[in-house]
Amino acid sequence: MPRNFAVRLSCPRGDSDSWITLNSRDESLEQILEQSWEFKCREHGAQRAAPSEAMEIAPVDAPPSQIGRSLSRATAGPSKKTPRSSVRLNMRVPVVVYGFAGKRGAFHEETETVTVNASGALVIVKTKLELGETVFLIHKASRAEQEVRVAYVDRYSDNETRIGLAFKQPINDFWKKNRKKPRVPKSLRVVVKGRDSKGNPFAQTAYTVDLSQDGARLDGVGFLTSPGQTIEVRRTWSLRKGLFRVVWTGQVGTSESNHVGVYGLQRDKDIWRVDLPATKAAALPDKTKRSKK
Repeated sequence: MPRNFAVRLSCPRGDSDSWITLNSRDESLEQILEQSWEFKCREHGAQRAAPSEAMEIAPVDAPPSQIGRSLSRATAGPSKKTPRSSVRLNMRVPVVVYGFAGKRGAFHEETETVTVNASGALVIVKTKLELGETVFLIHKASRAEQEVRVAYVDRYSDNETRIGLAFKQPINDFWKKNRKKPRVPKSLRVVVKGRDSKGNPFAQTAYTVDLSQDGARLDGVGFLTSPGQTIEVRRTWSLRKGLFRVVWTGQVGTSESNHVGVYGLQRDKDIWRVDLPATKAAALPDKTKRSKK
């Protein structure tokens, strides 16, 4: 029976780690750990490496008892299961973590979740946090905010720490993907301008995949590596252009590779000139809600 896995991959060109999801695989957990996989490093782009850690991810409708086990190269054996209040899902959600980190003072950091469930999330941050500290978590798409407790700390690199953030009580719909505005499939050629991960300016052509009143999904944008960047999008053969915020980026190796979801920052500008419905469509997946700085 095919299974889903989450694997942690270390960039060969640095000490930054990334988590990716492997869906519908026939391999065992041990075989997943021994193979190499393509992934997208936040600093160096597309890379390929063997996992330093792998875990089995349960289907969305599976009971907590079927979450599975994990393996790492350090232990080369199954880790002890920990009872959970809800099934954890490997999901990349742009978030902001901020607060006051003891003697280190105030901090504000944009990052992404590794896994989520109704009780909180696992994220990777550069700020050094301690067990028991209280900070705040903002869901950048929905702008929902919660006070959270640092319940788990794993310092696996010199520059980043994997931390588990726990809500005061389970929130079943905190990570819910309901859209405020429906999408309309539409392919339009555009020119995208911005800065890459190293701060260098770039300009390239791309195409829209779908549009909404809030923003769009673009295909063929290869320079953007993380949410939060501001870009200019212009219709080709036209003077119509606008500023957009990148709220999500597609994962390498999936059907959304080189896709980005963007939110319009200038509500008075309509560069598409396309009739878009304004009615609520809660059943559609959400990836273009407005982000919060």
